[in-house]
Amino acid sequence: MRTKHTSHPLPSFPVYSSAFVSSTDFVLGGGGGQSKTGIKNKLRLYHTENDKTLELVSELELAAGEDAPMSIAAHPSRDEIVCGINSSQEALKSGENQNCRVYEVKDSKISLSTTRSTLVLNDSDDDYQRVTTFSPDGRYLAIAGTHDLSVLEYPTLVPAARPIHVDKGEIFDATFSSKTLVVATTVNMLVYALPSDEDSDSSEERKEGQPAALELLRTIDRPDLPGKDAGSSFRAARFHPHDEKVLYTVMNTVPPRTRTKSSPRRAFICKWDTDTWKVTKVRQVSDRQVTCFDISPDGKWLAFGSSDLTVGVVDAQFLAPQFNILKAHDFPPTTLRFNPTSDKLISGSADNTVRIVTIPSDAASGSSWSTWLLFIVALLVALFAYMAHRMSTGGL
Repeated sequence: MRTKHTSHPLPSFPVYSSAFVSSTDFVLGGGGGQSKTGIKNKLRLYHTENDKTLELVSELELAAGEDAPMSIAAHPSRDEIVCGINSSQEALKSGENQNCRVYEVKDSKISLSTTRSTLVLNDSDDDYQRVTTFSPDGRYLAIAGTHDLSVLEYPTLVPAARPIHVDKGEIFDATFSSKTLVVATTVNMLVYALPSDEDSDSSEERKEGQPAALELLRTIDRPDLPGKDAGSSFRAARFHPHDEKVLYTVMNTVPPRTRTKSSPRRAFICKWDTDTWKVTKVRQVSDRQVTCFDISPDGKWLAFGSSDLTVGVVDAQFLAPQFNILKAHDFPPTTLRFNPTSDKLISGSADNTVRIVTIPSDAASGSSWSTWLLFIVALLVALFAYMAHRMSTGGL
């Protein structure tokens, strides 16, 4: 697949998070964080028609001392986004961290709607809301720091279940199906059942502040991967948007103990069957660790950003590479997002740039190369078998 892509400079705006709010409009979160660099923390609304155009529509500057927006998710049907933003150090000292923030994105403006505290930090903690994701119907919101994850009802932000605490490993991602929540940690995947309608209707416990715990259905260990790496960790997880029997994960590996400076820290994409929880396909996508990942809303494409500065796309059916953009940024990509119509991809980085990638309208033909290759191989096998049969019977 050949594609057009353009890098756009954003002076004094390191980018850490992103979300499309329409097919042509997206929000970027970034800034200098809580360090006194003089770089303001902001949410910015941009408009783009194609990879070459980028228009700043609106921006919202955060209060002094607050952190940069480190994660963003757009609601599937409401004109709202949810961001992970730590409060100022002064607020943290008093135990007030309004880390979960809801913003309305409407009439070309970004405005704060409500906030909620789920991460209690002190001024020495380095935790932040690294995971923000909605269920497909927008009914639930999962937000997580390094070791603690909360499932909230939306838009009330009332806890839908007791918080999940992870003692072993770190939380890196979470993804919803219609009935389950999968939490990806560095050491395993935890599969939880979502509350049933009966559980949701029973509000007495919640009024007393005691929601029920989510049922842990199973724990999925790290899969075996090709090669002789010392180990691996889950970096990302996504359900297929139209087939809940399919889940994709990113696995970052650890080189063997005999590694040299040039030893690769390989990254793989794994395709899972969620009926059996077995890996059905594996593809190495980089010799360096993957830093961000996304799946297109039409379910055709998987995008990844790597610490070797590459942004790449593979097809979701065969995991066949479609294109790689080498040196897409000067620093590793921090965020990747497809737009709702799956014809644009943006990547952001702390290097003060955003890259806009156009996914060609005939891109579906790219995935057919794998199909054609299989067809040609099968045809050649049949031809050789026919010739061998003719030779053995004296027909040739």
